[in-house]
Amino acid sequence: MTDLGRRFDGRVALLTGAASGIGRATAVRLAAEGASVVAADVSEDGLAETAQLVGEAGGTITTLTGDVSDPASVESIVAAAVEEHGRIDVLGNIAGILRFNNLADTTLDEWNRILAVNLTGTFLMCQTAMPRLLESEGNIVNISSTAALAGQPWAAAYSASKGGIMSLSFNLAVEFGRRGVRTNVIAPGSVETPIQDEFFFPEGADTSLVHRVMALDKPRGPEYIASVVAFVASDDGAHMNGSVIRCDGGTLS
Repeated sequence: MTDLGRRFDGRVALLTGAASGIGRATAVRLAAEGASVVAADVSEDGLAETAQLVGEAGGTITTLTGDVSDPASVESIVAAAVEEHGRIDVLGNIAGILRFNNLADTTLDEWNRILAVNLTGTFLMCQTAMPRLLESEGNIVNISSTAALAGQPWAAAYSASKGGIMSLSFNLAVEFGRRGVRTNVIAPGSVETPIQDEFFFPEGADTSLVHRVMALDKPRGPEYIASVVAFVASDDGAHMNGSVIRCDGGTLS
């Protein structure tokens, strides 16, 4: 049985969206289990707070400021991770943005920005890091959402981006699985993170629509998603490839 306390000794985990929420919780969790964490985000201040938490947990972390929707920034993030540690064993694509709006009020700029960060950013990170992951026979954990598995009102762009992440992951799992790189997806729901601050009822919204996507369990913190990431990315998840794990308190039950 794998030592649950040090499953990532000697391994390097590159995590996007690590300045808050699920990304921060995952950085703390993997570092506590022995990983050398490379944490990337657009928020320099948020990364500093994450680094402090990782340090307090006795972990090792490098922080990098960058935008996953920008190809040059992605190249810089991956290159810096390799320069610092010589390898990448785990890629966690956690960066994401959310905006609720009526379909008619969703602007093209808003649509494009959400897909650029959530979907294109995941694609660019996977594409750029893949040569290093092939070298280490590492793995990818992509964060989707229950919004990709069922109708979510007022979130057309977000749901589309998260569905795209799921489909992209299935393709990577097939294309690279026999070459040693696993790709899996976690679909969170009902998680208390800063992204939930974007939730509001658009003007004229039928509020009864949200009741069909409410969790049976109470909302929980991002550490519960981080623990699932740790399992999937560790050797305990070695027999998982192309899997989707719901972690949503029974939202879709």
